[in-house]
Amino acid sequence: MTQAKRQSRKLGWRFVFLAVALIFVFLALVRNVWVDVYYIPSESMEPLLLAGDRVLVSRTAFATQPIERGDVVVFDGRGSFRPLKSGAGDLADGIVAAGQWLGFVPNNNVYVKRVLGVAGDTVKCCSASGLLEINGVPVTESYLYPGDEPSALTFEVSVPQGKLWLMGDHRSVSLDSRSLLGAPGGGLISTSRVIGSPIANVWPLGRIHAIYSDGTALP
Repeated sequence: MTQAKRQSRKLGWRFVFLAVALIFVFLALVRNVWVDVYYIPSESMEPLLLAGDRVLVSRTAFATQPIERGDVVVFDGRGSFRPLKSGAGDLADGIVAAGQWLGFVPNNNVYVKRVLGVAGDTVKCCSASGLLEINGVPVTESYLYPGDEPSALTFEVSVPQGKLWLMGDHRSVSLDSRSLLGAPGGGLISTSRVIGSPIANVWPLGRIHAIYSDGTALP
């Protein structure tokens, strides 16, 4: 009778370990194929995303539609944004994957920014009226952080095929494509580096809401 009980306990623990392993495999599959959660540590995308927010990112957001001007994208900055530095230290403007919560090594090369230029666009700052210009047309940016100007840095960039020009909504504190104008690649990001787009703010509780690809939010 005792031996049967021991055998039963062994089978029970094996089942528990198998169940836990399957759960981790399932979560890893979900995170790498469909959705992942990222922590926002900086203020560069305010007022849309606040420091301390946790956002759900869809990895399939652009599977059936192209990336367009105005879209908010999460992307891997290796080979482009990786040299970014600020007074707060290297990679101060990056975001952190939820994998860090599970004890895994996080990828600190991930960023979230807004697309201001796609292939064929010429992005310039600023127009005579102080607005960002895209293909010669002044653009009113309703998503800008209150009180921020489109850019304190003047620039004019032509975006080649397969590249994106990206900027944060809180322009006065954002490290973005403008910060890399003199670096290799000129601040342009490859579309192949795009991971996905934020689709919801999931934490803190008071800020749970949907986020659309164009960066508008529904509280």
